[in-house]
Amino acid sequence: MTGTTANPHSGAVKFSMLIAGAVFALMMVIGLIMRAAQGNLIEIEAAFFYQLLSTHGAGMVGTAGLSGAAILWYFVGRYVPLSANMYWAFISLFLLGVVFILVSIFVGQYGGAWTFLFPLPAMSGGAWEPWAAALFILGYTSIGVGFLLYYLAIGYPIIKHYGGLARALGWHVGFGGADPDDAPPPTIVAASVVTIFNVLGIVVGAAVLVASLVHLLVPGFAVDALLAKNMIFFFGHVFINAAIYMAVVAVYEIVPEYTGRPWKTSRVFVLAWTSILLFVMAVYPHHLLQDMVMPPWALVMGQIVSYLSGIPLLAVTAYSLCVFLYGSKLRWDLGISLLVLAVAGWSVGTVPAVIDGMISVNKVMHNTQWVPGHFHIYLLLGEVAMSFGFMAWLVRGSEASQASMSILDRMAFGAYLAGAAGFTLMFLVSGASSIPRRWAVHLPEWFLQAQIATAFAVLVVLSVLVFVIKYAARLGRA
Repeated sequence: MTGTTANPHSGAVKFSMLIAGAVFALMMVIGLIMRAAQGNLIEIEAAFFYQLLSTHGAGMVGTAGLSGAAILWYFVGRYVPLSANMYWAFISLFLLGVVFILVSIFVGQYGGAWTFLFPLPAMSGGAWEPWAAALFILGYTSIGVGFLLYYLAIGYPIIKHYGGLARALGWHVGFGGADPDDAPPPTIVAASVVTIFNVLGIVVGAAVLVASLVHLLVPGFAVDALLAKNMIFFFGHVFINAAIYMAVVAVYEIVPEYTGRPWKTSRVFVLAWTSILLFVMAVYPHHLLQDMVMPPWALVMGQIVSYLSGIPLLAVTAYSLCVFLYGSKLRWDLGISLLVLAVAGWSVGTVPAVIDGMISVNKVMHNTQWVPGHFHIYLLLGEVAMSFGFMAWLVRGSEASQASMSILDRMAFGAYLAGAAGFTLMFLVSGASSIPRRWAVHLPEWFLQAQIATAFAVLVVLSVLVFVIKYAARLGRA
């Protein structure tokens, strides 16, 4: 199956992206409510704030994973045969997990945040019952099993079609000196890398989820808290990075349609993605730099890898995109505009991440709003923008030969760019001012930053509503 063949998974992917777009919009509304509450513009109970925080975190991370998975499935389906039944099993388990999580939060009042840090789910202080925490964990488990099926459904056909995992990774080109024309497409290399590291991440996450569930049912069952924290952050960091690395294949596949220049797998491309495989799994200790009981070598590794992890992105994807765009005379529409913005935003997001990864800075900044600042750049201006760019391209239909941006598209794109940039910048400004993260109630001297962020959040929500409504309308016409 080649990249020019009609995609048999178009309907399932379009449905998935409709769900993802709607949930993205809903999670952004929740984020708007929380920032408005922190700015004293509205009043909500602290317990409810933490329920919203748990919903927002789990919802955004999960939906980023869903949209990235849908994008990867669509484009891998151009090259190898994939099982539609396996994809629908993945979607069913994902939605079942979502139901469990929502019931645990809004019926059981669970508010332990999306990271379920052990042993917090079992130590609510009366804020929620053990069954609510157990249901939250079961929701994650259902989603994790769904993703394992998904990667099985992608990984096996790739290995079978390309004659082994090493060849699918392009190692015969990267390390063996083979002709780059014999390399698999960039999408297959990316899919192979993501499959490896996210399967490992999900398996580690599943192990600590099961341990937490047993602890809820049998309180005497003990787990080393530091080990559990390492496993949780390994899982969480790998999973959210996988969402971005799955979505970036939209850039590799769609940009050449606009520029007329194929995105080929080079030796440098293979080496960059191989380094990503290692960096994604090794970089998570930069979230644990304040845990002084961690082995020093792990903290040093976390800092060093933080410095290096942005190089493959900047040296390959971002640089290559600039080369593709230079002199191409392409006609800009909403899809390509959002995809280019996504790569730019993702690249910019590495800067505050690397800064936070410095031990001397981390001591002061990690528990401030600097941290949500950097990962909101990754998401709002990175993965989410990629997802909306893919959605716009997916339904552009007959406009493909005469790409252009309508006035509404220009307004929505401009509002999204300004809103997301301003919203994330206020997180960074707040973090630099030592304003803590995850606090439901803010001091009066912190209100202004939250109020300005709320105004920018309104722009983001309005623009996203335009993206989603326009996508749904075109699906309806189709």
